[in-house]
Amino acid sequence: MPSVLIVGATRGLGKALTSYYVDTLSYTVYATSRSHAPPESPAPDQISWITDIDLSKPSVGQDLATGLKGKSVNTVIITAGYFATEDFGNAKWDEQVKMYTLSSVAPIFVVQELVKSSIISKGSKVILVSSESGSITLRHEQEGGGNYGHHGSKAALNMVAKQLSFDLKDRGIAVASIHPSFMRTEMTKGVGFDKFWDDGGALEPGDAARITADWVEHDFGMEKTGTYWAPRGTRDIGNWDVVMGKDKAKEGAVELPW
Repeated sequence: MPSVLIVGATRGLGKALTSYYVDTLSYTVYATSRSHAPPESPAPDQISWITDIDLSKPSVGQDLATGLKGKSVNTVIITAGYFATEDFGNAKWDEQVKMYTLSSVAPIFVVQELVKSSIISKGSKVILVSSESGSITLRHEQEGGGNYGHHGSKAALNMVAKQLSFDLKDRGIAVASIHPSFMRTEMTKGVGFDKFWDDGGALEPGDAARITADWVEHDFGMEKTGTYWAPRGTRDIGNWDVVMGKDKAKEGAVELPW
């Protein structure tokens, strides 16, 4: 039975991916929780919880490799992140450090320890969950400035995915970053983005999980390593039409510009 590791599996997209991989794809799922006790699981026989996995700690990669000792994983999806809004003149040092750490520092240490421990190897896939907000090309003056840590950390995550793809290509491990879609989650609601849910075409996490997982398992492989994708398409990318042109809009997976 194939297996998947979901890092950040207790809420939002990570929680939905965990359910989809178990219920629909029938994968063995390894799921991480930052807390000491795992949440109640709907399918305990197919989900193995690895607790006390905190992406803000330098030991996170070693902690995760220890929790998975002796296992092998076909797909790794790192979903954990943090979003704090900022305006010019009100940038937040600690919040930015947290965003960069979770989005673009911790994944390096997670992936390298999984490789060193042979938990992932030839044929494995690594997906770093980014956002279209990490695309410099897609940023436009109509959107305005601000949100430095959010946008910057996602752009940094994209670079991390690119660099990892070079390091892991000869090992036969494929790496990509993705925009999983604008979602109706507590994270987006918590920063006031729920007011954009309807006009922005925000998806329920379950729908985003289905689209993401199906693309990862059926369409993504070594031929796409080192690339940046929106599996859903351009429907929820607000700047797409003005930057790329309406004629470039697409339903279904589209490669995003850096």
